[in-house]
Parts: sequence; structure tokens; C-alpha cells
Amino acid sequence: MRKIIVAIDGYSACGKSTTAKEVARILGYRYIDSGAMYRAVTYYFQQHHIALSNPREVDRALKNIKVTFKINSKGISETYLQGLNVEDPIRSMAVSHEVSQVSTLKPVREAMVAQQRKLGKQKGIVMDGRDIGTVVFPEADVKVFFTADLLVRAFRRQRELLDKETLIEVDTIIDNLVERDKIDSSRTESPLKKADGASTIDTTHITIDEQVDEVVRLAVAAMIRA
Repeated sequence: MRKIIVAIDGYSACGKSTTAKEVARILGYRYIDSGAMYRAVTYYFQQHHIALSNPREVDRALKNIKVTFKINSKGISETYLQGLNVEDPIRSMAVSHEVSQVSTLKPVREAMVAQQRKLGKQKGIVMDGRDIGTVVFPEADVKVFFTADLLVRAFRRQRELLDKETLIEVDTIIDNLVERDKIDSSRTESPLKKADGASTIDTTHITIDEQVDEVVRLAVAAMIRA
């Protein structure tokens, strides 16, 4: 069957990345975490004290940033920045607080979108993010939009952080999610919205396995049509 592109968009902590990784494994496709790319850029900016209000600093930094993905010994994709594994630090609340703001910058989005399109040129990929089906790959064979209740999302994010031995109050996480939702949905550059023709999956009351099954079903149907 012909290889396709599966684009998964949606809000934070709806299960996008977990679902996308498993769908990619089942299909034998490459998984690309676009959110990790923006998190890596944010982490780089923080570490190098880049002023977001200074276009020259931002442009100079973007020319030096190199984000790559490698599969670890457990078969899990991990994010590398300048050749160093940054999978854990880019998931911190410090990065979460700033990533949406960094993502609003036009030069950042242009650089990341160009890189994402290059990665998906050969198809056979599953990519998740905020603008995959609307901007990066509007011609994607499968487009899905994930949503879930805010409180459910907050508890999921808290569990993720606890797995990394970081305890954050649920109220703090809710505030962060609300702020990110507002910034992501209202920004001028590539705002978060459902792509034309996308299927909506509300993950509030379904398991990861059910999410995966639904996306795989959509993908297989698209492959057959092709």
C-alpha cells in the first residue's frame, strides 16, 4: 500500500504524542513530535538567554539550532538538541510556561515548519502538533483533531510530571493549560484549530488503546483508498 501522512493536532495533554507514537509503531512509520521541536527551541532560548523581543537575536539563534530525533534502546523516539539528549529538560514546567510564547514568533514557526516538511517529504510519517493538518501538511491523507476536558488533561499532565519525579499542583497545571490554549488558539502565526476534513476525537473518556485503534482505522482506510 502507498505510504501516507497522518497529521494529529489538538490541545496539550490530550494524548496526541502517546497515540502518535503507537500508531507509527503499528504502521511501521516514522514518528515526528513537532511539539518537541518547539520545546527544544524554547529550551535553547532559555539556556542562551535569547530575548524574544530582539529579532536579530532570535534569527541568529535559529541559524545555530539543530533539532534531531533518535530511537533509543527501547524503541522510543527521543529529542536531541545540538547533539545532546534533551528529552527530559524540554518537558519541564519551565519550558511549558514559555513554549507557546516562543511558538508565536514568525521566524520560529517558519524555521520549524520548513524542517517538518523536509522530514515528511518521503511520507510514511505520523506527526503531531498544533498546525500539522492546517499548515505543515494540509494535504495529509489522515487529519485528526484531539480534544478533552480541561481537568482530565491537567491530571494527565500531572501524572506525566510525576513519572519524572516532579510534583506540580493541579491548579498550577490548569493555569498553564488555559494560558497555552489561549495563546495557541489566538496567535497570528498558525493558530491551533481543527483542519478542514479532520476527524475529531474526544479523549476524555476513552483509553489510549481506543485512541490508537481509531487513528489506525482511519489510516488503513486511507491506505486502501489510495
